[in-house]
Amino acid sequence: MAINKKSKVSTEIPTASMPDIVFMLLLFFMVTTVFRTSTGLDITLPQAKRIVKLEAKKNVVSLWANVEGDISIDDQLTPVKEIARVMYKKIVENPLIIVSMKIDQGADMGLVTDIQQQLREVNALRVNYTARYGD
Repeated sequence: MAINKKSKVSTEIPTASMPDIVFMLLLFFMVTTVFRTSTGLDITLPQAKRIVKLEAKKNVVSLWANVEGDISIDDQLTPVKEIARVMYKKIVENPLIIVSMKIDQGADMGLVTDIQQQLREVNALRVNYTARYGD
């Protein structure tokens, strides 16, 4: 009695087209990726003779205020009375937060004082005033 040998089935995965697939995926992700930029409000920053750059952007919350009195915290329009509530939530999440205030040079100082008062209420005392470099 003769025993027939079974032929082995190939278990290899064809990899000849692998570089083409990887290149197409890489190209797809490069073309479709959108980097988020914070737009803020349309403002003109005051000039400063000396500036110091913040080290880490990770713990920074951007607060924008323009001439019309509009206030934006991290790209969300916020009324003055709501600044304390919004900042309290952010401070609870991350106690190392630095508030970067970008305020138009023509903005009313009363608005700036109101913003500062709201920040004091929630003990957000790490504040940075943003300016552009110039003489």
